[in-house]
Amino acid sequence: MISSRTKSLVRGRAGNRCEYCRLSQEGQEATFHIDHVMPKVAGGKDKAENLALACVSCSLKKGAKQSATDPESGEVASLFQPRSKDWSGHFQWQGVCLVGRTPTGRATIKTLDLNRPLILAIRKEEVRLGRLP
Repeated sequence: MISSRTKSLVRGRAGNRCEYCRLSQEGQEATFHIDHVMPKVAGGKDKAENLALACVSCSLKKGAKQSATDPESGEVASLFQPRSKDWSGHFQWQGVCLVGRTPTGRATIKTLDLNRPLILAIRKEEVRLGRLP
């Protein structure tokens, strides 16, 4: 069980944004999930250093996955891990689309479907409201 204090720490550390797609919790109806970076089924713990804030879509698409295929190379790559990897080292913005800089970035974008039409529409609105980083 994750304590209220730990949940608050995770939300604050993330700036109340999904640590995968960077969507702001502000303006979203669904409450973002506290995601286990290393899934519990793989031995992940309920400790702050293993937890990340994730929007509902990213959380559900990630599930217990830890790796996926890089669509560019066809090789298996680890998914992005917000506690141990730098977001900007693996992703970059191209307008409202995310582009993977590394096999990890590309595999994460594909697996979490980070450029699906609905999220692109939401990002356009986030830009208009000044909420997209």
